[in-house]
Amino acid sequence: MTETGSYKDTVNLPKTNFDMRANAVKREPEIQKFWSENKIYDRLSQENPGDLFILHDGPPYANGSLHIGHALNKILKDIINRYQLLRGRKVRYVPGWDCHGLPIELKVLQNMKSAERQNLTPLQLRQKAKEFALAAVDDQRNSFKRYGVWGDWDHPYLTLKPEYEAAQIGVFGEMVLKGYIYRGLKPVHWSPSSHTALAEAELEYPEGHTSRSIYAAFKMVSLSDAVKAALGEFLPELGVAIWTTTPWTIPGNLAVALNPDLNYAVVEVSRRGEDTSVGGSADLKNVSVAETQRYLIVAEDLVERLSATLGSDLTVKATVKGKDLEHSTYRHPLYDRESPIVIGGDYVTTESGTGLVHTAPGHGQEDYIVGQRYGLPILAPVDDNGNFTSEAGQFAGLNVLGDGNQAVIDALTEAGSLLKEEPYQHKYPYDWRTKKPTIFRATEQWFASVEGFREEALRAIAQGQWIPAQGENRITPMVAERSDWCISRQRDWGVPIPVFYDEATNEPLLNAETIAYVQAIVAEKGSDAWWELSVEELLPEQYRNNGKSYRKGTDTMDVWFDSGSSWAAVLKQRPELRYPADIYLEGSDQHRGWFQSSLLTSVAVNGIAPYKTVLTHGFTLDEQGRKQSKSLGNVVDPAVIIQGGKNQKEEPPYGADVLRLWVSSVDYTSDQRIGKNIVKQLGDVRQKIRNTARFLLGNLHDFDPEKDAIPFEELPELDRYMLHRMTEVFAEVTQAFDSFQFFRFFQTVQNFCVVDLSNFYLDAAKDRLYISASDAFRRRSCQTVLQVALENLARAIAPVLSHMAEDIWQYIPYKTPYKSVFEAGWVQVDEKWHNPELAQVWQQIRQIRTDVNKVLDTARVEKMIGAPLEAKILLYVGSDKLRASVKALNPDVGNGVDELRYLFITSQVEVLDTPEALQKLKYNLQSDAWGIGVVDAEGEKCDRCWNYSTHVGESTKHPLICDRCVAALAGKF
Repeated sequence: MTETGSYKDTVNLPKTNFDMRANAVKREPEIQKFWSENKIYDRLSQENPGDLFILHDGPPYANGSLHIGHALNKILKDIINRYQLLRGRKVRYVPGWDCHGLPIELKVLQNMKSAERQNLTPLQLRQKAKEFALAAVDDQRNSFKRYGVWGDWDHPYLTLKPEYEAAQIGVFGEMVLKGYIYRGLKPVHWSPSSHTALAEAELEYPEGHTSRSIYAAFKMVSLSDAVKAALGEFLPELGVAIWTTTPWTIPGNLAVALNPDLNYAVVEVSRRGEDTSVGGSADLKNVSVAETQRYLIVAEDLVERLSATLGSDLTVKATVKGKDLEHSTYRHPLYDRESPIVIGGDYVTTESGTGLVHTAPGHGQEDYIVGQRYGLPILAPVDDNGNFTSEAGQFAGLNVLGDGNQAVIDALTEAGSLLKEEPYQHKYPYDWRTKKPTIFRATEQWFASVEGFREEALRAIAQGQWIPAQGENRITPMVAERSDWCISRQRDWGVPIPVFYDEATNEPLLNAETIAYVQAIVAEKGSDAWWELSVEELLPEQYRNNGKSYRKGTDTMDVWFDSGSSWAAVLKQRPELRYPADIYLEGSDQHRGWFQSSLLTSVAVNGIAPYKTVLTHGFTLDEQGRKQSKSLGNVVDPAVIIQGGKNQKEEPPYGADVLRLWVSSVDYTSDQRIGKNIVKQLGDVRQKIRNTARFLLGNLHDFDPEKDAIPFEELPELDRYMLHRMTEVFAEVTQAFDSFQFFRFFQTVQNFCVVDLSNFYLDAAKDRLYISASDAFRRRSCQTVLQVALENLARAIAPVLSHMAEDIWQYIPYKTPYKSVFEAGWVQVDEKWHNPELAQVWQQIRQIRTDVNKVLDTARVEKMIGAPLEAKILLYVGSDKLRASVKALNPDVGNGVDELRYLFITSQVEVLDTPEALQKLKYNLQSDAWGIGVVDAEGEKCDRCWNYSTHVGESTKHPLICDRCVAALAGKF
């Protein structure tokens, strides 16, 4: 090199093959292949020294491609599992799929022509449903694996597998033997559109449903002894007023219920401005009401509101207590039958209607309960299609959700019973698959008696941990108030209820022997055997020739019973797992679904919950906070985030890590948002973390920790402060994962990379790393800190940015004992690094540095300087103690690591004893704590380090560089 030649080759610039770009579409699959070939998950799940950790998978339906909610759910699970693996626990995650039920059956039928559907046998349908489900499982499994989710993908649990179905029948059998299963005629949610009973979890309540509500009057026939004297004079013209949002249930009316504690009034009905008359009002449909029911019974508190609603003057003539009206009777307006006034429950209120409730025991849960109390029959004159039966008389054949509703309203009008009809918007249950309204209808079904184990279930809920805590508040009343669980379904694609019926008496045959016999057959051949084999082949020998003839039941089990039995079919059956599981994690809608069905079956059979902790997440909205829907065109497809869209400029490929980073960034306990802008911002965050890692890797290219690391006790103050800072940062990250608050991890790591490292430590370290001799103390001490930062950063991001963490680990330039970052375990910090007193001083120095940068920015904008190295900083510190600490970092002579000029990235710093000199300067900043001024740097610019120095030119061999660079070239600095 000539005396005036370039010195750039003498500078220790970073060297690494770690790509600046993530190139995730190519790189992530390579990393996944590395994990697979080296069996990283398999080995760690078996060989980790810690205890078992079991997160039990709630099975998604195998009926279509994955959406962003699936991605959120599975990635949350994977973040937890990977963290636990890094903590040394034996994590065994068995993914599962819900493969039976209406959703799959509907998909199969939709894909067939009408003629094909008509000739389809149950076994043919079941075969097609099985093929459809297995194809969906393969598709979803590939997507989950592309998200980077680890698990036993070669041996998932499928609810259609014989061993699963047999275990499910075993759960059913245990509940039968304990007396919890019974067959009964009760009203259930019935879906005419899918011809089956539905559980509460299979319902949805769309906004904007409007019913045709009616007020009607039923003519009173007799009065109870308690009110006969008080109300007898009104009887010939007295009616009882009811209100309902389902006029089609009026043919099933067998009682009117009231609240015993309310006061009820007999009101005289008159059109405003005229004599006593009902028929004159435009709102009152028929004059005959006035002729026969001049007086009405209504709740006293509702008289004023009903006057306005009915458009008539209601004058109170008498009042009685609700309980005293019990056993009075009225005549049905459409049928020749007399029915009682009964006492209802606390559902009879004055919030709406008349304060008296039309009661049809075949069409409502409360109605059924009241009807049982009074011995009322269960009348439900509606068939599977939602059409009136012959029991409904004149309405037979009409659909209750269509013409039947109108026909009942017309008949009430003609009979003089209708008082008013008006639209009423409210929540109404729809079939969650067909998106069509359901009805309440009494049918013969199989039920699980929740009452039999309700208290145990509530105790189990209270003993568990719920994250967030309101999860417990949500599921507790659901279980406390739920009616018996209807577990039978009128479909072919499912696990059969293994019951036989006596052909002569219709009595069910269901006992320990018959259940065990069928269970053994299903374990060997699968549930198809129920349809394939004869009754004789399915019955134990002692029932084949006992003089009775049996037929097989045709009901299948509710799919919530399927998935709710997974604790028995998976956790208890697989030897590598454990029951109860450590944690269940699903969406908040599962408080009424899988969380509850799992709890009820587990408590019914074993008296305990199947989980110790339950974590729930919300739903994913678009960037504007709207529900995602195809019609709005705002659906975010996780596959597009990973692979990119058709227009890759508009929808670039980000890879799985950005999707995973999004999951960690949101507060999953409530609804989250996602969209193009959010994803782009997360891509930028990932890049910042990647850039930080690349800088660390590049500056460790010649570092061997075995030989080059500096002992902690010898490290300069700045380096010891950074190690202290790492104890804080990684404690926060650990706490975030331990408490499942992943957004805290996201914020902490992002802040660490940008604020602590890039903007502060690494910014100040460049001089030490680039300018010093390669093995100089000031460089090696810095590299010692970089190594700790790099390895712990990789470990800390590994649960979330799993691919990038592995990518970083594979490019570590020195030898490590671990092939994979996941083998390296969790972050490793030394307690002796923790030094709050040192940190207090350095936090103040960092604040001074921030203010120095403000002054330098001003000087640069106004062109006093072109770059910070052209400046000299004048610094005054008010506190004697802090000034002494700062002065110690600014020796008169020397090239120390902690020198202020390297921290401020200026050529010189002068620490003043008084602030007067600052007042004369144009560019200065003064506060109560310190003052800062900027002047031109002294000396000439060094050709090698670009610092200004009064020592440039002192070396005859190197006349263009400063004294410290001369020393560096000689290996002394």
